Amino acid sequence: MSVWPCNLKGATCTLLFCLCAVNLTLAMFYVLLFKDGQAFATSFWEHLEAETNLCPKIPPHLVGHLRIEFNSPVSMEFIQKENPEVKEGGRWWPRNCTARQKVAIIIPFRDRESHLRYWLHYLHPILQRQQLDYGIYVINQYGETTFNRGMLMNVGYAEARKQYDYECFVFSDVDIVPMDDRNFYKCYSQPRHLSVALDKFGFQLPYAQMFGGVTALSLKQFEKINGYSNNYWGWGGEDDDVYIRLSMRGMFISRPDSQTGRCRMIKHQSESLNTPNPKRFDNLQLTIRTFKSDGLNSLQYHVVSVEKNPLYTNVTVDIGRT
Repeated sequence: MSVWPCNLKGATCTLLFCLCAVNLTLAMFYVLLFKDGQAFATSFWEHLEAETNLCPKIPPHLVGHLRIEFNSPVSMEFIQKENPEVKEGGRWWPRNCTARQKVAIIIPFRDRESHLRYWLHYLHPILQRQQLDYGIYVINQYGETTFNRGMLMNVGYAEARKQYDYECFVFSDVDIVPMDDRNFYKCYSQPRHLSVALDKFGFQLPYAQMFGGVTALSLKQFEKINGYSNNYWGWGGEDDDVYIRLSMRGMFISRPDSQTGRCRMIKHQSESLNTPNPKRFDNLQLTIRTFKSDGLNSLQYHVVSVEKNPLYTNVTVDIGRT
């Protein structure tokens, strides 16, 4: 006498039994994974809703060419009033759609307060019109040691990742401001050079391998090249080093056109602690051999303080000395 509660016989009954077993196994899997079926359904529909509510590829409030001036000083209080939706630490995200990218803006910094105010004054509105989910991180080098821009950007990458799940990192000098909000501060399929036409150089690209000023790399791109070198103390060399790293990893530089990529640079005097690095050309000759061991995986620093100001996060770090 058959123990199967049906009148089906042979292969048909076996198939029915297998289908029931598979269905039961899947049901148990979802219950264990999501605690109950309702949690799974909620998670699925929330994900689907977020995907279908993505911000448009072309943000609707871009204005194009901008008038950028550095003649009239601006205060932090004024900038705060201009940007009421910016949250503590310089965080902002669109409220009516889901941003297409989560971007950390990293600024290597020391003693440039007036430049920072101009930068925040212009960039906060630009980044909001671009509908980015962004945070601004000012990486302030502690003490009176020689400036090390590359190491500070590595620190910025590491510290920003502790705060949020950023997928894109824009590294920007504090004295460079874009003149067109269609120059997107986001990441692309290849590393992006954003400041391609500086007024300092007559709005021309000085040389084809240039990758300095303002650049954007995705998390995967930045980790693939092991970040910046930590060995460039003083002005110059770290950007050319990154270009070599990109080339060694089979990547190339993408750029906006020379009109969209126009930028203005704030004039400033030379600094005694950021004089031209006399070792930069010697270091560049070694990059091919050293980039796998000199960068993110060799980064050492001490965090002095982390302050979440109304318009940006200030990270003060001791990176030692040359």
